[in-house]
Amino acid sequence: MTIPRGPSPRGSSPTRLSKSKFLSGLQCLKRLYLEIHSPELATERDQQTQAILDMGTSVGELARGCFPGGVLVEADHRHLAEALRRTAELMQDPNVPAIFEGAFEYEGVLIRVDVLERMPPAPDRPQCWRLTEVKASTRVKDVHLDDLTLQAYVLTGAGVTVAAACLMLINTQYVYQGGALDLTALFAVKDLSTHVETRKVGVPIRVATQKDMLLLPIHPTIEPGGHCHRPYDCPFWDHCTKDKSPRWIYYLPGGDRAVQPFIKQGIHTVDDIPAGYPLNHVQRRMRDQVEWVGPGLRAALEAVRYPVHHLDFETFMPAIPKLAGTRPYQTIPTQWSNHRQAQDGEVRHDDFLCMEAKDSREELAVALLESLGEEGSICVYSGYERSILEGLADALPGLRRELRRLMPRLWDLFPVVRDSYYHPAFNGSYSIKAVLPALVPGLGYGELEIQEGGAAAQLYDRMVFHEGDWVEKLRIREALLKYCERDTLAMVEIRKALRQKASSGHS
Repeated sequence: MTIPRGPSPRGSSPTRLSKSKFLSGLQCLKRLYLEIHSPELATERDQQTQAILDMGTSVGELARGCFPGGVLVEADHRHLAEALRRTAELMQDPNVPAIFEGAFEYEGVLIRVDVLERMPPAPDRPQCWRLTEVKASTRVKDVHLDDLTLQAYVLTGAGVTVAAACLMLINTQYVYQGGALDLTALFAVKDLSTHVETRKVGVPIRVATQKDMLLLPIHPTIEPGGHCHRPYDCPFWDHCTKDKSPRWIYYLPGGDRAVQPFIKQGIHTVDDIPAGYPLNHVQRRMRDQVEWVGPGLRAALEAVRYPVHHLDFETFMPAIPKLAGTRPYQTIPTQWSNHRQAQDGEVRHDDFLCMEAKDSREELAVALLESLGEEGSICVYSGYERSILEGLADALPGLRRELRRLMPRLWDLFPVVRDSYYHPAFNGSYSIKAVLPALVPGLGYGELEIQEGGAAAQLYDRMVFHEGDWVEKLRIREALLKYCERDTLAMVEIRKALRQKASSGHS
């Protein structure tokens, strides 16, 4: 199919590459082509993706504090000429120790450099600079090296002597003590100059390949697959898969590694898999498209003790710690929901959510212990709640004994579903968001403002630490409570539906 080219941005060439476009091209040339010529085909960013991008921006801005006296090039991408001019001006000023967001261009490749630091002068060498890229990550990834390498290539081509190429990462061992952040402890710097020099030799041919491809009348033919999600989810996934069958082989559980052998054999749908081909039980059930009730379902469901509690936590993991005594990316529980079901079927609901900018973990735990009481199974869906309870026990010595006494009461519904029931509407997934609407038609997450945990964490952070409008804070609080409540109500209804399946002997 021919994709018509849209107009190029004013003043830009269809073959001019930015750093982000170059990285898109390394992931997939078709993605790059569509980003340049048909950006309107991309799916809009969801809340979670935008939150990740916003977090990266915040980390980058915070890192500038490690370079006192540094000057920001404020001109944005719509004022490229001004950004280039201002960067050149700052480089000529020996009183400027560092430049933030400096703009450089070489052979049609444009970059903005997080930090370009002026190195001390020496009589036997030209002015040298240290390149530093800031990432809201805790470890070096291949995509970071590609990013850093392109910057070093452009800087060198533009006549800048790069003495070192470094990556500034988040140090997860840093414990925030409250008050001002210790930036030198929060960030860790990795000198990757040797790796960058090795990779630089491959940049010119990669750039040339991408530019030549962008001049083609149509995008290259590249089938969607595992590369669409590495290193990032491609925004054109929905566009590239819109004509795929619901039984497309890529939807087979097991990921890209499981799918590739089928693709190499010319098998494009699950229905084309030959009889007798070795499949695991989940793959086999998806292929067969039949509802299945395992012989152990009734016994598994009857293992619970009443009153049955249904517990779900929501958490947030800020890259920049906001609570004293916590580390970057530490998982902090912020709310819980508990649907408590008596033997006679009566259901009562408790929940907790603190709206204040404080460490509420002890308050959360005390309220939880009261809600869970001393009796009954605690139904969860996966091992996540156990890990949160263990973290609370470690963080709260005064409640450690009571919290650890909850552990033997935990009863995981996930393996019960996985091992003893399958519905064709699961489509190979045992996620609670796939299981609930299949077993309980009409009950799902579609009408909720919040539909996944990442968005819940982002909105919690906004409500507590940023939002000043009390009406908006209350609106977010209501959305958070409804989302967490839906997870525990889902477990109540899934158990009920499964009991009916087990009693009817459906198979």
